[in-house]
Amino acid sequence: MVHMTSRVLTVGFDLDMTLIDSRPGIHACYQALSARTGTYIDADLAITRLGPPLAEELVNWFPAEQVEAVADVYREMYPTHAIAPTPAMAGARESIAAVREAGGRAIVVTAKYEPNAKLHLSHLGIEPDAVIGGLWAEGKAEALREYDAGIYVGDHTGDVRGARTANALSVAVATGPCDAEELRAAGADVVLTDLTEFPSWLAGYTEAPL
Repeated sequence: MVHMTSRVLTVGFDLDMTLIDSRPGIHACYQALSARTGTYIDADLAITRLGPPLAEELVNWFPAEQVEAVADVYREMYPTHAIAPTPAMAGARESIAAVREAGGRAIVVTAKYEPNAKLHLSHLGIEPDAVIGGLWAEGKAEALREYDAGIYVGDHTGDVRGARTANALSVAVATGPCDAEELRAAGADVVLTDLTEFPSWLAGYTEAPL
């Protein structure tokens, strides 16, 4: 018997370092932004802390009053520099397919600027049922509740907080800046090495008796 007899299984996924390895693309975009603004940005360092909103990274390199304008420039440059070099994470396509095979729907909830999130997914041929951008940590609960998501999959402690705020099961993958121990300490219900483990976990979860 399925856990959710009265509701459609809806699984939310984070984007950066959960479904896509955005490090090469973001690295290239930061280098281009640095060249365009004449401001030094340590792109190698910046890509070790992906997850939080862009402004939280830019404030390390630009005066606070410039961050909003610089973020706009970054987002505008992003499609040119960041989409093509960015691959899907191992197991990403299979995980979305597993949700569909279980009769569910898969949504993407990310802090990334929504139009750029959609560009990544369409470039990679990954087609979730909905993409909601611009939400971080507890803010992700807004979309998870709206879509009645029972599970949220992410790689950051902020994703765990978002899932818990929405009363969704927090499934964490240790493929981003937070290791398995940090994710467990933050309250993740399930910690997987990466998304290649998700389809079999989901199969066991949906088949478990109530």
